[in-house]
Parts: sequence; structure tokens; C-alpha cells
Amino acid sequence: MIGLTPILSSNYWNPVNYSSQLLPPERPQPTAKSPHEHTSINPEEKSRRALVVDDVRDVTDMLSVLLTHAGYEVSTASSAREAIALARQQSFDMVISDIGMPEMNGYELARTLRSLPDYQTIPMVAVTGYSMFDDRDRSLNAGFDEHVTKPIDPRAFLELIEQL
Repeated sequence: MIGLTPILSSNYWNPVNYSSQLLPPERPQPTAKSPHEHTSINPEEKSRRALVVDDVRDVTDMLSVLLTHAGYEVSTASSAREAIALARQQSFDMVISDIGMPEMNGYELARTLRSLPDYQTIPMVAVTGYSMFDDRDRSLNAGFDEHVTKPIDPRAFLELIEQL
């Protein structure tokens, strides 16, 4: 027995050490969020509602994803007339619209929405391919608060939306 004492008393095989090698490594504990990080909306708060208007489905889908990520509940319209009908049925906190659409363009849409009582002051953003020297002024004169040309930078667009 004298020869076994050093082996039994040593850490040659320690079940605690051995089992710890079988467990996955501990995950780091989350740290406090920076005030600049995106946080989810409290479900008890009133959700913000946005209306996205564009005759190109891919554009409405892309803008919907961005706005949903920013905490908006999004409705879409593929024409200015459809957007006006939606705006008369429910109120929105933000409107994002293309300018170049068939039948009724975005300028006419902005003027019509601004004439409705609930839409005189809500933020409206033109997201368009129109980028000539006077297109921004035409958008602002029609009632849009901002004029963004396509293709858009998603991060800059979300920052703009939050500023409005």
C-alpha cells in the first residue's frame, strides 16, 4: 500500500477536473447595452406605423424589412391611389413613397396626403431614382420632408427615419 499512496493522493485523475473538460465552455455574460444599440420596442408601447408606396414590389419589400427592423408596423401600397385609400382608413406615423409611379406620381400623392387632416405634419420621405438638380426641391415643395435617391444606404436611411 505504501507504493499506491502518491498515485491516489495526486491529481493524476480527478473526476472534477475530468468532467469539466466534457462541459462546453461558459458563455460570457451579456454586458449592458450601449445607448446607441438598437433595442426592441416594449410590447405595451404603441407601435409606430409606416406606409411604404412604390410600384416596384422589390422596393416595397426592402423598405418594409428596414422599417420593421426599426420598430415600425408597415403597410404597403403599389400605387398612389391605393396609398390614399389606406391613409383614409388608418393613420400612419411615417410615409415613404416613390415619385415616378403610373397614373398618379409621388408629388401628387404628397399634396393629397398633406390635404388630409391627419397627415399635415407627419414625416414623409421621397425614395426615388430622380436625382436631377431640381428633383429635391420639387419633392420638398410637394410636401415631402426629405428626398432620398436610390439606391439607398440602409444604415443612413434608418438614421434619417429616426431623426424625423
